[in-house]
Amino acid sequence: MGQPTHAQNWWRSAVIYQVYVRSFADGDGDGTGDLAGVRARLPYLAELGVNALWFNPWYLSPMKDGGYDVADYRVIDPVFGTLAEAEKLIAEAKELGIRTLVDIVPNHVSDQHPWFQAALAGGPERELFHFRRGRGAHGELPPNDWPSQFAGSAEPVWTRLPDGTWYLHLFTPEQPDLNWAHPAVRQEHEEILRFWFERGVAGVRIDSAALLAKDPDLPDFVEGRDPHPYVDRDELHDIYRSWRAVADAYDGIFVGEVWLPDTERFARYLRPDELHTAFNFSFLSCPWDAGRLRTSIDETLAEHAPVGAPATWVLCNHDVTRTVTRYGRTDTGFDFATKAFGTPTDLALGTRRARAAALLSLALPGAVYLYQGEELGLPEAEIPRDRIQDPMHFRSGGTDPGRDGCRVPLPWTGDAPYAGFGGEPWLPQPSGWSAYAADLQAADPGSMLSLYRAALKIRPEFGDGPLTWLPAPEGVLAFARPGQEGRLLCVVNLADTPTDLPAHSRLLLGSGPLDPQGRLPKDTAVWLRG
Repeated sequence: MGQPTHAQNWWRSAVIYQVYVRSFADGDGDGTGDLAGVRARLPYLAELGVNALWFNPWYLSPMKDGGYDVADYRVIDPVFGTLAEAEKLIAEAKELGIRTLVDIVPNHVSDQHPWFQAALAGGPERELFHFRRGRGAHGELPPNDWPSQFAGSAEPVWTRLPDGTWYLHLFTPEQPDLNWAHPAVRQEHEEILRFWFERGVAGVRIDSAALLAKDPDLPDFVEGRDPHPYVDRDELHDIYRSWRAVADAYDGIFVGEVWLPDTERFARYLRPDELHTAFNFSFLSCPWDAGRLRTSIDETLAEHAPVGAPATWVLCNHDVTRTVTRYGRTDTGFDFATKAFGTPTDLALGTRRARAAALLSLALPGAVYLYQGEELGLPEAEIPRDRIQDPMHFRSGGTDPGRDGCRVPLPWTGDAPYAGFGGEPWLPQPSGWSAYAADLQAADPGSMLSLYRAALKIRPEFGDGPLTWLPAPEGVLAFARPGQEGRLLCVVNLADTPTDLPAHSRLLLGSGPLDPQGRLPKDTAVWLRG
């Protein structure tokens, strides 16, 4: 079961499970995951032991970018279900001790949103977006030279309309950017927050949280110029202070998607009157290297300390290569620019490392985000080129495989058609996918699912207390955390040779067996009671 719903500051040490609805479970047999599928699998999520669910956008959308092009925040897209079903799902999850977080995409809306449709018709709604005349003798050139937010893309961020004006879209042309200097944009989003808090959600994940505010002059992009014309502008903090006042009225929380290299600037978003937490991308993209991981952990904890915010830890999400695949490659870090078709992968090695990484991340102080299917040890799927749907692939000219490989529908039942997902999946499941099915793993004490279930039962003991590094050989990470019944130790061996365990009273859990001499093999982690 999840943690009790009355727990104070639950979010500081929660395990939050990311549900990409389209690929989770298909309740009506049409090949697309839906809310009925999630509701049917709530007992599975409760048995796994997660504290909350974060849902990627489930709103009305043309799905030009996986639902991140929202046409109406108050309507559930019919492919997923209805608002009444969403309300039932939130309530049923809460009865199991599981809270719900929804995803808000404030930088832009769909080009099908009523505001933008009215703007296209020449109405005053144009003020809610960024419309400009072009440059050049006849306005034939874009108003500025800003780069697209889609990795590997050289496409412009401006689209010209038949009347000669241009509109801004940092992402696809189907996702026009909102003008956050306009009070109606701010008011609408605060009302959207209240709408979902009123329906029982416990929190909100904020997409592209550092991009909303734009320099009103929309100047050309100059590398290194400060402030940036559209990233991490100071005006954002007033927006999030207003949002925080809304959330506090409902005891709601925020997690921001904030990609910033400057740790001091990053920490500003986590001040007590702004966001509660933000995603930790340095850990997610870190290679399987003891020194690099320790540095990432230290820097993450240090940048959160001044504002008293908890860190968040995540190994994978709906945008990045799955962990067992990434850790099985020569380059074990993650960078959008290096994604390529046909990259050689040792899945056995990657799985061993992913098991160890699970125990590492779950032992760290703060909250953990677990992307659906990671608890099954799913690999990245290579989607046939004629079945790829992700716009990132097409905007790269076909060189980037895109993000569909981590979005393949989940396998639930080993002997059922489509591995028990439902109807024929919207993305093809690779051959052998049913071998990862949840029912098979539940019956195997050595499976990835069994490891995660065992770890999540123990994890509440770690809480939100401090971390103390212990002496360890090169290539070995060892740290202590205060537990409810004495010290808890986590040891992860990334070296090439087995290592002796520190003094302890009991081995609580291991990602793999010890060697015959009782030492910890390479690419293995253990939790010990001190």
